[in-house]
Order: sequence, then C-alpha cells, then structure tokens
Amino acid sequence: MVLEDIELKERFFSVRQTTGKICSRLSPEDHVVQPVVDVSPPKWHLGHTTWFFETFILQPYKKGYSLFNDKYGYLFNSYYESVGERVIRTNRGNLTRPTVQEVLEYRGYVNTHMSELFDAGISDKELLGLLELGIQHEQQHQELLLYDIKYILGNNPLFPIYINKPGQHSESMKSPDFLPVESGIYEVGYQASGFCFDNELGAHKVFLHDYAISDRLVTNGEYLEFINAGGYSDFRHWLSEGWEWVKAEEVIAPYHWHLVDGRWHQYSLNGGLKEVDIYAPVTHVSYFEADAYAKWKGLRLPTEFEWEIACKRHSGSHSDANFMESEHFEPVARKGSSFQMLGDVWEWTGSAYMPYPYYQAPEGAVGEYNGKFMVNQMVLRGGSCATPSDHIRVSYRNFFHPHLRWMFSGIRLAKHI
Repeated sequence: MVLEDIELKERFFSVRQTTGKICSRLSPEDHVVQPVVDVSPPKWHLGHTTWFFETFILQPYKKGYSLFNDKYGYLFNSYYESVGERVIRTNRGNLTRPTVQEVLEYRGYVNTHMSELFDAGISDKELLGLLELGIQHEQQHQELLLYDIKYILGNNPLFPIYINKPGQHSESMKSPDFLPVESGIYEVGYQASGFCFDNELGAHKVFLHDYAISDRLVTNGEYLEFINAGGYSDFRHWLSEGWEWVKAEEVIAPYHWHLVDGRWHQYSLNGGLKEVDIYAPVTHVSYFEADAYAKWKGLRLPTEFEWEIACKRHSGSHSDANFMESEHFEPVARKGSSFQMLGDVWEWTGSAYMPYPYYQAPEGAVGEYNGKFMVNQMVLRGGSCATPSDHIRVSYRNFFHPHLRWMFSGIRLAKHI
C-alpha cells in the first residue's frame, strides 16, 4: 500500500467507527423507532451506509465479492432508482428484522472486504472518487443520525439523556452588530482542488448590492420576544404557505420546546429536558419561522451568496467552532462576537435550492445524489453542532423543505444598506 492508500483506509475506518460510537449510547429498542416519515431508524442508517459501500464499491471493484445478504439491497437502498426497488421510506420503522446485531455483522463483513480492497492497492481514479464520496456520505448520515436520535428520544415521555456533558454558558450577550459588505461582483462556488459535492460546482460570478450581516446568531432570548409579542398569531409576519402551516400544525414555538409550569424548556441530547438558555442560539426552527422572525424585526435572511461572501471575508475558519467532535450536541452561548459562521446551527438563507450555472449531474446512480432534489427546498449554510468538522466547507450547500425543523437550524439576520 502506498501512503495515500493508508491515509484513505485510516479515514474510512475512523468514519465507520464514529458512526458506531454515535449509536453505542442507544438501546436496541432505540434503533428501530420511526416516529415520522422524515426520521429514519438508527438501524436503517447503519445498514444504508454499509449498503452504499457494498453496492457502489465492492460489487463492481472487488473480484469475487459475494453479497452478505441478497435481500439487503431492497431494505437499505434509499432513493437510487437506477439501482433497484426498495422499501418505501415510511416503512423503514417496520424493519424489526434484520436485528441490530445482524446489521452490525453486515457492517463487519463489509468492513473486512473493504480492508482487503485497500490492502490490494487502489489506482483507479473513478474508484478513488467513489471511496471519497462514500466517506462523505457516511458523514452526512452521522449528522442525520443525531437529528433522528434527538427526535426519537425527544418524543419519548421520559426525555432520556443521550449524553451529559457540561456546556458553555454565558451570563450576558452583546447586542448584534451588522458588518457591511460593499456592492460588487463576487465569485461563489467551490474553487479548490479537494472533494466537494456536485451541487457546489459551477463557480461563477454574482453581483451583490450593498448589504450588512449580523455578527452573531439569533438567540433563544431574542426569539422568545417574538413568541411573547404574539409572533405566531399575527399573519402579517408570515408567508402564506407558512401561515397555513402554523395553523394546521398549531405551532407556537421552536421544535423540542415545551412549556412546563409556565416556563419554556427544551429537550437536548446533552442533559435531556432543561430550561431554555436564553443566550444560546435558537435552533430547530423552520424556514417559515426564520423568515417570519426576520420580518418581525424589520430585517431579512441573507441570500446564500451573501452568506458565502461574508463568511469568506469575516469568518471562514474552524477556530472556536462547535462541531460534532465537541459532543455538546447543542448550540452553545458565546459571550461577545466571534462572528463564527461555521458550526452550532445550519443557517437558513433566503435562497431557493437551484443548480449553479453549467451544473451537470454525474453519470450513473451517483448522479441521483443531489440534482433531482433541486426543487421546493431552501438552502442552509455553515454546518452545525452535529456536523463533522472535516466535512464542512464555506461553499457547502445544505437544503431542506421550508417546513422542516428537526435538524439543527437557526437564524442569522441581514439587511440592505
């Protein structure tokens, strides 16, 4: 094996071990639950990330490879139409079989064959690209796992504690400053030589008018002011579709918030149910809520291009960032302003998820990875407390439907100047 193969093998197994560590705090029963369609059971994530390496790497590239179980492709395919039929998403919670132990044996079987593939040496450029995509894909599922675990445990009447680690709390919070960016033509999109997802490609120039962006995220305390001012009962702040969503779902606060004896509490993976920290960034808000709050403040959300240019100019580093490795698993309060735009919460932007100029989906099944989802979704930027630190980039484009909020999503404000 050459040095590059050794490094790639080490990264592969490090990522695989991290996925196992995330699930190690769960009971077997926790692995099977699917409360809503957006949540996948942790056992399914373990199987799906393993199926990805088996299907796209071992089957085509390892001579003589035999499937662990020829039914697992049907169970653990997510949305790849070109690969074959699959269990529909709403039925993933019905998979009481295979057992958790059998899925872990599946992971071990695939890991063994992947190790043999690495040891034989890898020179094929297409295979190297697929290996990197598979590693990045599993890191995406690590974040999704944490969203789903929080939803599962947060809807358990006992509000179980996933981890209990001291957080970082501030006793005060400065008023936000707005940092100006002058109008001009800027280049956006991925421009380096390493890995990126296809939706980041097509670096191109955009014109931005003068604008200013907040030097910090909106806090729980500031969002409470919106709640107490009747923000959820005043249609004037809401998009029409958002207002219908508020009424239909009877939304009165961010997700995972609970009113207990007249005081707001929130469920956290770190420590369970506890009183809302008014200085920590608000999280688990939908695009509809983020947009309504911004309008209530007489401001707006930044576009994804405004966010990217501001991040390159004022932040862009991982210093003092709160990522998955910190194991806080919640956004943390920061005294003062570090203008940290990476970590803590994904930040809603005012941009629809659309392809960049010259976008072309890759050939084959991996071409289904991003392109076919470029409709009816909004872009989020910056990563969160559940994002692996080596997985995020300034150009990274996350995307969700505007009503969703089980992920770690928050708010940074902007304005015209």
